[in-house]
Amino acid sequence: MKAGFNGLRGKEISLISIVLMCATILLWSWEKTPGLTAFLPPQSPLQFSSDHLFSSSSVKELDTHIHVAEHDSSWPTKKTTDELEEQDLDLASQTISAQSSSGKSMGESNTRTTSRTEQILSSVSDEETKHEGVLEAGKSHGVQASSSLTTSEAKSNEAKEEKNSKQEEPKIDLVINIPQKSYIPVRKESWNNATEYKACNYAKGKWVPDNKHPLYSGFGCKQWLSAMWACRLMQRTDFAYERLRWQPKDCQMEEFEGSKFFRRMQNKTLAFVGDSLGRQQYQSLMCMVTGGEETNDVEDVGKEYGLIVAEGSARPNGWAYRFSRTNTTILYYWSASLCDVEPIDVNNPDTDYAMHLDRPPAFLRQFIHKFDVLVLNTGHHWNRGKLNANRWVMHVGGVPNTDRKIAVIWAAKNLTIRSVVSWVDSQLPKYPGLKAFYRTISPRHFFGGEWNTGGSCDNTKPMSVGKELLDEESSDQVAASAVKGTRVKLLDITGPSQLRDEGHISRYSLTAKPGVQDCLHWCLPGVPDTWNEMLFAQI
Repeated sequence: MKAGFNGLRGKEISLISIVLMCATILLWSWEKTPGLTAFLPPQSPLQFSSDHLFSSSSVKELDTHIHVAEHDSSWPTKKTTDELEEQDLDLASQTISAQSSSGKSMGESNTRTTSRTEQILSSVSDEETKHEGVLEAGKSHGVQASSSLTTSEAKSNEAKEEKNSKQEEPKIDLVINIPQKSYIPVRKESWNNATEYKACNYAKGKWVPDNKHPLYSGFGCKQWLSAMWACRLMQRTDFAYERLRWQPKDCQMEEFEGSKFFRRMQNKTLAFVGDSLGRQQYQSLMCMVTGGEETNDVEDVGKEYGLIVAEGSARPNGWAYRFSRTNTTILYYWSASLCDVEPIDVNNPDTDYAMHLDRPPAFLRQFIHKFDVLVLNTGHHWNRGKLNANRWVMHVGGVPNTDRKIAVIWAAKNLTIRSVVSWVDSQLPKYPGLKAFYRTISPRHFFGGEWNTGGSCDNTKPMSVGKELLDEESSDQVAASAVKGTRVKLLDITGPSQLRDEGHISRYSLTAKPGVQDCLHWCLPGVPDTWNEMLFAQI
């Protein structure tokens, strides 16, 4: 019995030895035979081998992405170096897991997989060090990084890689941690270069209920919000319009946070220049960044911009406030027509005013160099009644207009919009840090007449006229056409706002006369908050 047991044990040892020898030969053949690698899983589109990474074209491509990450603040967040490293490790671990699973399916043992994983993690650490070097070189030298490796250095690297491949396990592909969010513009040039880019169409989407809205209380924000727009302080009893959020169809819109806004706008100035709808957007943003809470961390800097109460005026032409903690300035300047308006005879109190259709407002020409974000708008003051009441006389080329085609209101407005957008575009190369937006027109919702002929907007049911917008093009074709081919970006709010006829002040206006409703301005909190969410996602 003892001899039989010993004989059986010897057979087992022999059998195990043969299996181990076969496995060793098989593994050695697998790793050393190039043809067998054809059965490996294909690389994903975002994975690049270290050979590709250090090629001239790939370094140039990497530098392009670095350039976008540094200068394109429409990226949702600015990742720190630590966050980038963590993402590299996460993606590398996913790749390791995938390769380990593939190895098991081809007969690799658990023991070998564990050993291989440890070696790969070690090699990943080396690759990350190389990756950081390329990132730093790209940040310091821009596109010139593509020529940073000389021929001798390239050969040296190739020799080192070949040596390492013989001593270590096959190298793992380096995963480049470039975020691929659909709402991030992917550009080849900086913001102020007129280059086509693919970005999220924020105007395409739908309104959805959201318990995080409103972003401030309609009973509060008295420091910034005019009482005539605070519908919570009126007789209105339905407030479902406050609890809606705009959801773009093909991408996620970054969630607005006051703290994130101040970090992004530290030592910067945001300026709204436009009509009373621009003023609503300004007041909305002031409430959003403070959460509607009163703050003492703010300084009135209107004098720096000439925004003071002029003699005979009830209020200044705008407001400017600076938040001391982050040195962030937010201002609004009233320019209903968005063109330069000046008295024809400064000595005559009853003088007419020259309305220079082809000249931007003097305020804009004087202070554009101080702005980091600029939002322009105009539209509803372009009617014959407003022009006559303001005694505005159209001028082109510095003289009264004599062209009948231009004299038509809509033609004059189009000329002004194209003119001011073109002028701002011409200034952007001088101020590469400036991001300029033209905001499309805010829709009116008068039904059954105009504001002075019994028109109303009594609906209180959200999205009764539709809750989704699928148009690819802006419904404000004048604005879209004006910015096309320029570096001025379209802030397209017309379509989404068109679906919100229940969000206007309506008959609850504090100053409305019987039978007169305000179906132009919006209740706050309300639709203009969404305009600022769209703006925030793009700055």
